[in-house]
Amino acid sequence: MKISKKDALQWFEFFAMLPEEEELMVKQQEIVYATFAQIEEAIDHRNEKLMEDIEGLKTLEKRTLYVGNDEKFPRGCKSCLLGTGLNAIRKTNKCNIECKFCYNYGELNQIPPVGEGMWEIGGTKFYEKDIDLLLSVYRKPTGVSYVYLEPFMEIEKYYSIISRFKEAKVYQHLYTNGLLATEETLKALGEAGLDEIRFNLGAANCADQVIRNIKIAKKYIRTVGIETPMTPEFFDAFMKKKEMILDTGLDFINCAELHLNENNIGNYEGENMYIARHGYISPIWSRELTLKFMKMADEEKWDIAVHDCSNQTKFARNLNLSSKEGKWFGASNYSSEFTRIPFEAFLPILRDDSFQFLTEEELPMGYKAGELFF
Repeated sequence: MKISKKDALQWFEFFAMLPEEEELMVKQQEIVYATFAQIEEAIDHRNEKLMEDIEGLKTLEKRTLYVGNDEKFPRGCKSCLLGTGLNAIRKTNKCNIECKFCYNYGELNQIPPVGEGMWEIGGTKFYEKDIDLLLSVYRKPTGVSYVYLEPFMEIEKYYSIISRFKEAKVYQHLYTNGLLATEETLKALGEAGLDEIRFNLGAANCADQVIRNIKIAKKYIRTVGIETPMTPEFFDAFMKKKEMILDTGLDFINCAELHLNENNIGNYEGENMYIARHGYISPIWSRELTLKFMKMADEEKWDIAVHDCSNQTKFARNLNLSSKEGKWFGASNYSSEFTRIPFEAFLPILRDDSFQFLTEEELPMGYKAGELFF
């Protein structure tokens, strides 16, 4: 059904007042999904208009969009989207800062440790001495990534395991906010065999210190880039230091569409939100800013790859990983980050007079307020 914005708002105001434990009736679920479809359709339409203005827009085998230098599209992303997926290696359970967009916002002091001398790979705990066994049992992955939370909190522990995977010819990339990096540690990572490093420049609000570290990293590590949730704060800060950042010699910028969970959604209260395929919930400005960013990169001919790491890309990522794992046709672990739909999060967009659905129809008989009984 093509529910009207007025009816959607009326129903969502009601749903937002329901006790958390109260389940929706089937017809109420239909109203919820019809509303989500209307919002998503309008968002897609707006984004498609922005894409039409990007002359050099390219696709990576229909799985994601990017502009710029093909040779500089990050191999770590190709592993994620075309290879055997994003194989995360976890060690550090601490971070030196707290970002409002962090998925662990508000709970950074309660993150359980991986374990002394241990690494978490594929959800399993390993000692470094187990890596040879792991590689002898499993097919070698196309890539691995070091995540969770800030590796430079104890970066000296990473060198030897990076060397082990280097010997096995496994492509490796690492994420960092870059504030704790030094020339000494970046050089050590390069010598250990790290192939790619990604700086979350938005975490440091484009701090000069991190921009300098990006330039230093390029001296020792083959592929260097930025991966940051696209927010208005990052967009504005980047524009103020655009030339300085591009002069670092970096290879790529991954513009991640910000999606929210129960930890960080409160930091974006009042923003216009949409939900992609009943899965990730995002502020609508995140991908809009990415597309505007990419248009600028394309028109100004930046000699880098700028990647639209959108909710669509993450959906493709999960499909790819499931297919490589031999799961059934169409299987994916892409899903909502919420145990219950946060109806109140969609009230701002439904109350926004400047946001309109593309088409609207009157609710069918039995779906209007006061008519729905079962």
